[in-house]
Amino acid sequence: MVEAEQEIKREILENKDIVVQNVNIQGLRRTKEDYLGYEMSDVFNAKTLIDVINKSHEARQRLLQLGIFQQVEVLIDVSEGEDAFPNGLDVTFEVTELKRVTGTYNTMVNNNEGSMVLGVKVPNMFGRGERLAFQFSYGTKETSYVLAFFKPQSGCFERNFILNLYKGTRQFPWSSMKKTDRGVSAEVHFPVWMMDHTLKWEAVWRALGCLVHGASFTVREESGHTLKSALSHTMVLDTRNCPLLPSKGSLLQISQELAGFTGGDASFLKEDFELQMSRPFLWDFVFSASLRAGMIFPIGGRPISITDRFYLGGPTTVRGFGMCRIGPQSEGDYLGGDAYWAGGLHLYTPLPLPFRSTWGTHFRTHFFLNAGNLCNLNYGGGVSAHLLRLAECIRWSYGAGLTLHLGNIARLELNYCIPMGVQRGDRICDGMQFGAGIRFL
Repeated sequence: MVEAEQEIKREILENKDIVVQNVNIQGLRRTKEDYLGYEMSDVFNAKTLIDVINKSHEARQRLLQLGIFQQVEVLIDVSEGEDAFPNGLDVTFEVTELKRVTGTYNTMVNNNEGSMVLGVKVPNMFGRGERLAFQFSYGTKETSYVLAFFKPQSGCFERNFILNLYKGTRQFPWSSMKKTDRGVSAEVHFPVWMMDHTLKWEAVWRALGCLVHGASFTVREESGHTLKSALSHTMVLDTRNCPLLPSKGSLLQISQELAGFTGGDASFLKEDFELQMSRPFLWDFVFSASLRAGMIFPIGGRPISITDRFYLGGPTTVRGFGMCRIGPQSEGDYLGGDAYWAGGLHLYTPLPLPFRSTWGTHFRTHFFLNAGNLCNLNYGGGVSAHLLRLAECIRWSYGAGLTLHLGNIARLELNYCIPMGVQRGDRICDGMQFGAGIRFL
């Protein structure tokens, strides 16, 4: 009887026509009210009470995504006053803005290195979502300072403009080299046809030096100052349910970079793409396949800098090999290559039942097969010669281990690796290999 009455009440709420007369927002101090109109406008299209509740919740989520409010509450009430309709409703959003200055502290893990990150943000500077942020990062191989200004487009926060000023020092132990970058970049982000696009211009002054006294002569020749000015475009289609350890969905990322068109002494065209697919099947098993590839072409006869080339190998790419220690090298220093490809097949399975505790759900057993190659190209030989070169001397490996997923912070792997197809000069890691990062092959 009670269930029947509840069903009748639900049908009445769903079918009763209403009119949203007013949509108000309270608690604004710095934010301009016209900037929020798009996020709340759809509430006026609601025709029933259930529809009002759903559309108000969607508007609340959009307001939170703007990154300018600490809290957003929704109040729905009957319209009052002489002009009120009998079936009129008022919707009020009560917001709490972020403080004028906020500080952040966190740690970041990427490509087998950790960093401590300190930041200061000035959110909603001019009342329309603008943000000024300063970030200092200190890590095992990299130290950087970044000052960034963020400006979203009114009505669509996914379209935005970012201006960066930065300085960073990074070590490359596989090449016995260190690099200091001082630069400025401007980025425009926008969605088109379900894909996220980024157009970027960057001008960077790069100072290259030797990391150790015993660096090879080739690395010493590369030392000095260079100026790179480049235009790049990246498009991403990401349907994965989790970027670190997905159980379903796919990723397609394509990048192009053109250097030298707007000045500088670096001149090249660089192409890079990544494809990843994950599918669940029996007993909560997940099968994943991934492929990466890239080429760099010199323009105007200028040599390609060691810092612009591709590197391959390590626990986040071709497992069983040393970090970035596949391919051309000189006196033990790895010099990178003009082209590469890398692929992987993975099977992730849950732990046996006795180990599926609260923490046990974050672990997966991992079986993998990786393969790839990195080399320099003979640019006079044509496309067929490039493909033949990449098909020679393929490195590959297989193994098994454990994977730990730490939310959206990092992914950790401990694998027993068996490297195969090892070529002269490659550095291998036969046996246990530990990997940490946010981007894995």
